[in-house]
Amino acid sequence: MQKLTVSELAKLYGYSRQAIYAHINKGNLSKGSDGLIDFSEAIRVFGEPKGKSTDDKQSKSINSQDLTQVDLLKSQVNLLEKQLNQALLRENQSIEREVFYQEQIEAMQRLLEAPKANMTTFTDHKPSQDIATDPLPEQALKDDGLTTPEPKENLRIPVPDQTEPEPEKRGFWSRFFKPNG
Repeated sequence: MQKLTVSELAKLYGYSRQAIYAHINKGNLSKGSDGLIDFSEAIRVFGEPKGKSTDDKQSKSINSQDLTQVDLLKSQVNLLEKQLNQALLRENQSIEREVFYQEQIEAMQRLLEAPKANMTTFTDHKPSQDIATDPLPEQALKDDGLTTPEPKENLRIPVPDQTEPEPEKRGFWSRFFKPNG
């Protein structure tokens, strides 16, 4: 079969030499050990050579020159899409985290403010009836059987006024050697 140089093949098909080399570097087209390209190999890759019309020549040269650029741009677009998706995911996670922490801060602030406004001291606290949280009247709370009755009197244990003084405690040896008393 006929063998052609890169320049001859470029002229025959209307491609630039760089486009032919790009096909060789990609592995689409192979050169022989003598550096020439077999015509059957060129037909396999490029098809049958057509007439020398200017439209065909321009479209083929544009297609072959832009072939590597298009592939490069496609890979860059894919990479940028992946980076954008990752950035959006991180941003969404950051926003969710910020909302969560803001809710936690607000809840803590409500807890800190609530005791100051409602209670003077822990022992003097008398709950006020709040319809939203405690719709039962105060009488119903006392009669439900679950609460302890309030003490009516002071239930202290009476202490007698006079007490007998306790005898002096004696040591171990004094119990044996001293008489009672």
